Amino acid sequence: MHINKTSVSIVPAKQHFEILDGLRGIAALAVVLFHFMEWIFTDPSKNFIGHGFLAVDFFFCLSGFVIGYAYDDRISKMGLRKFFLSRIIRLHPLVILGSILGLLAFLFDPFGGHLELYSTGKIILTFICSIFLIPLPIIADRGFNLFSFNAPAWSLFWEYMANIAYAFVLCRVRRNYLLILTMLSAAAICYVGYHSGNLLGGWSGPTFWDGCARISYSFLAGLLIYRSNWIIKNKLGFIGLSVLLLLAFVMPFSEWNWISEPFIILFYFPLLISLGAGAALSPGFKKICVFSGNISYPLYMTHYAVLWMFGNYYTTYKPDASQLMIIIVPSIILLVGFAYLIMKVYDIPLRKYLNEKWNRRITQ
Repeated sequence: MHINKTSVSIVPAKQHFEILDGLRGIAALAVVLFHFMEWIFTDPSKNFIGHGFLAVDFFFCLSGFVIGYAYDDRISKMGLRKFFLSRIIRLHPLVILGSILGLLAFLFDPFGGHLELYSTGKIILTFICSIFLIPLPIIADRGFNLFSFNAPAWSLFWEYMANIAYAFVLCRVRRNYLLILTMLSAAAICYVGYHSGNLLGGWSGPTFWDGCARISYSFLAGLLIYRSNWIIKNKLGFIGLSVLLLLAFVMPFSEWNWISEPFIILFYFPLLISLGAGAALSPGFKKICVFSGNISYPLYMTHYAVLWMFGNYYTTYKPDASQLMIIIVPSIILLVGFAYLIMKVYDIPLRKYLNEKWNRRITQ
């Protein structure tokens, strides 16, 4: 196994892992589809993509790998302040926008909701907590999500926690100790799976610490893959690896979830990261992978406002299967288009402005 450090990375001086970028987009689409389907199939065993939520664990593992590759060799030189600022500029603009969209959906949902049950002060407090990623699971109409106006932000909260742990501790931890930490986190994953019966938790107040177990193992595993050079050269390509990734999401939901889900997280996703980093990319798929990777984070952070409105529409009007097809397929296409628009007119320009402003300050 070998990794060429001059040819792959996420920083400007190096190339991307393009297939991993593409897989990130596939995982984001799986999350969106899962969120639509969980409104329709309240019984997860009947949901054909009932394990779409595991895409978050794939994100976490990929994040550990990418953070290690991007910063292991330079965080000591750049310093903590610059590291944290770079991560905030990269992640937080869409945290804020997702919160704004969620608030607008809460206030102006044409299909229902119970706005009258909540005081103005409670709504304002919830919004402030949302934009600053302070967990506040107090809105019943939002399933007591940690972040009621943008449910997927729960994973960003733990992503920030992982970044803090990386900057202060993990960037200095030797590989052997990292392996021990990863094994301890694996035990935590198994415990959560056994205790809860599945690994769906982390997004709500009662399951808060499940999220800690999920980010801990997967982030550490991704970091360990990078530092161990566990890169598996192969010819599966983007299509082959996309199929393998999707198999995890369409895995049947059963009474054996407490075994099957930890297996996917502990072994299968790290294997896919190793394969994705070492796979050969056909030139014809390069643009698809780049596009897929670029829209993955905007799509993930902006889609849920529409999902709440869809949920209220579905529970009120109970559309049949043919109507749902007409609604869901175009909605996903529009959400991808909206994510691309947000990336172009908001996320990239704002991050560019903030980076330039920061660079001017440090050069003065």
